[in-house]
Amino acid sequence: MGIKGLTKLLADNAPKAMKEQKFESYFGRKIAIDASMSIYQFLIVVGRSGTEMLTNEAGEVTSHLQGMFSRTIRLLEAGIKPVYVFDGKPPELKKQELAKRFSKRADATEDLAEAVETGNKEDIEKFSKRTVKVTKQHNDDCKRLLKLMGVPVIEAPSEAEAQCAALCKSGKVYGVASEDMDSLTFGAPRFLRHLMDPSSRKIPVMEFEIAKILEELNLSMDQFIDLCILSGCDYCDSIRGIGGLTALKLIRQHGSIENILENINKERYQIPENWPYQEARQLFREPLVYTNDDEPEIKWTSPDEEGLITFLVNENGFNSDRVTKAIEKIKAAKNKSSQGRLESFFKPVANPTVPIKRKGTKCVLRSPKPALKHKMFSLQASNSSGTKIIGSISLPLLDLGFKYPMPLSKGVCFAS
Repeated sequence: MGIKGLTKLLADNAPKAMKEQKFESYFGRKIAIDASMSIYQFLIVVGRSGTEMLTNEAGEVTSHLQGMFSRTIRLLEAGIKPVYVFDGKPPELKKQELAKRFSKRADATEDLAEAVETGNKEDIEKFSKRTVKVTKQHNDDCKRLLKLMGVPVIEAPSEAEAQCAALCKSGKVYGVASEDMDSLTFGAPRFLRHLMDPSSRKIPVMEFEIAKILEELNLSMDQFIDLCILSGCDYCDSIRGIGGLTALKLIRQHGSIENILENINKERYQIPENWPYQEARQLFREPLVYTNDDEPEIKWTSPDEEGLITFLVNENGFNSDRVTKAIEKIKAAKNKSSQGRLESFFKPVANPTVPIKRKGTKCVLRSPKPALKHKMFSLQASNSSGTKIIGSISLPLLDLGFKYPMPLSKGVCFAS
């Protein structure tokens, strides 16, 4: 579920923290991806029609493999470096949410059986999707596939979103890709929605920045976490009658859940019994994740061609020619992704041969004058205590359509 209604809340109250990006704009970026969320999407969408799904000759579902294979190749061809993070053991607080999901799937299974019996195609489509569950086998299949493709896989100690956020905080990846908004509650500096959507949908990637969210909402990170808990999260019930907008108003007015509980109208808003909001808050603040010392190595390697053919073609009935062509795409994409992003070539580099500007040094910028040729210059060391011109600089010429080419600027520095 993530955080209930958070996307709309941010769109209405922190629009500058969100920006649409082209899929191709993430060339050269390392992106941590919530694997379970992606697999769930593939099982619902890829090759599905009512109760019919893609299977191999043994009758085993292969929708997740087809989706993961093709979508990952698309990422690689765009020069993106994906890191897939899989869920570990769920936290104790999530057991109640998982129980609710189990109950909903059971209800959907009954509704689906009734829809099949009556032949209601619309209901069959709707309820069949609600019965989908990502199993351990689905996860294991995708882990094996990704490793054969040479794409790094991380098995989180607990929640995948929390581990993705930790990778982003430590600078190991540029951003986190998922559809669950709680990646932001775990503190991911950059969060991407729709990155894993099929190209046919033509939906731009939506990028969120947590620093801008906090700035626009005028909240601290702790207050933002409290806002998310009040809005509705996976770890505890919310207060009935309090949605995202009301939660934002209350947090701005009172500053914390504790202060809200002291001032709230108890007759209007019923607080859940034994409400574990403090435990949920602590889980968001300090989730169970790998630290720099025990974090698995993130490394992209060449694809295992023989292994991919064995797994996809021989074991799961994929078309041999298509898999062979896909492997060639992976190899070509790996070479492409080894190129750096443009801005990496323009990072400032310290020059040890140029003396550090001391206090008292003044640089006067003169207005541009016509220049017909470049000037070469050298800096001369001086032990004189008096003021001395130590260099005259003419920057490269820039043709802006004037009669004469113009230098960007010209300056003279005086050192005392």
